[in-house]
Amino acid sequence: MKIESHFLLGIAIFFAIVGVGYWFWSYEPAGTAMLFGTVLLGLVPGSYYYWWSRRMKPRPEDLPDADVADGAGTIGSFPGSSIWPFVLAMGLFLSILSFVFGVWLLAPGAVIVISALVGVTAESRRGGTV
Repeated sequence: MKIESHFLLGIAIFFAIVGVGYWFWSYEPAGTAMLFGTVLLGLVPGSYYYWWSRRMKPRPEDLPDADVADGAGTIGSFPGSSIWPFVLAMGLFLSILSFVFGVWLLAPGAVIVISALVGVTAESRRGGTV
């Protein structure tokens, strides 16, 4: 994860420099806010990956003298496909839309979010589809 963290932190540093230059040349708040968001998009996962890369043993791709054979074997387990992340996103989307269209949209959004959380919890405990 060391390479990934350096890449994302480099993106954050690049856009921070661009954002500072953009602010001083344009004094335009919307573009500066978007560039600040881009800095966060590199900084948040990059710092998390950097934090984990210092606490875990190096992966074969992080070692300078690694061979292809070092990466052989079981890579890991991956979760199966599920509809619940999509349902959760739609419920959160409805909840956010309640700020635009009215508080009445918060109730169906909350119901969908709660049902998605129950669904993903039940699915993870059973180990299959619900």
